[in-house]
Amino acid sequence: MRIQIICVGKLKEKYLVQGNAEYLKRLGSYAKVIIEEVPDEKAPEVLSEAEMVQVKEREGERILGKISADTHVVALAIDGKEKSSEQFAAGIDGLMTYGKSKIAFVIGGSLGLSDVVLTRADEKISFGRMTLPHQLMRLVLLEQVYRAFRIMRGEPYHK
Repeated sequence: MRIQIICVGKLKEKYLVQGNAEYLKRLGSYAKVIIEEVPDEKAPEVLSEAEMVQVKEREGERILGKISADTHVVALAIDGKEKSSEQFAAGIDGLMTYGKSKIAFVIGGSLGLSDVVLTRADEKISFGRMTLPHQLMRLVLLEQVYRAFRIMRGEPYHK
């Protein structure tokens, strides 16, 4: 199983870098997990609607450049389907069972994902209706992927 986590921007805070490193280490015995960072588009603090679309489109092009045709794409979007940890694990397990060995989770930048990326996605999931910083979302996603593998293997995990 090869899991890509494609995200906009670099991690800046030391605690996030350390948390990501810890979960990547833990995941090493379950799957090959690769973090692919694409540069965030430089933009002023205040943007018009048209400028927001342009920023998301430029970031989206960079994201799509990292995805191969045979990859199952999961977009993290606030309007996506909410799942329990067990449902999330069952989804990954189902993909593995039916021969999908490449999964890409996509985390957009501060403005979200472009329509083109959302259209390419095979599914959209949400970790709740609250907005989380995209850098923190990467850590939350890694923890849930790790938890999913523990669930799939019947190993203990914190409930």
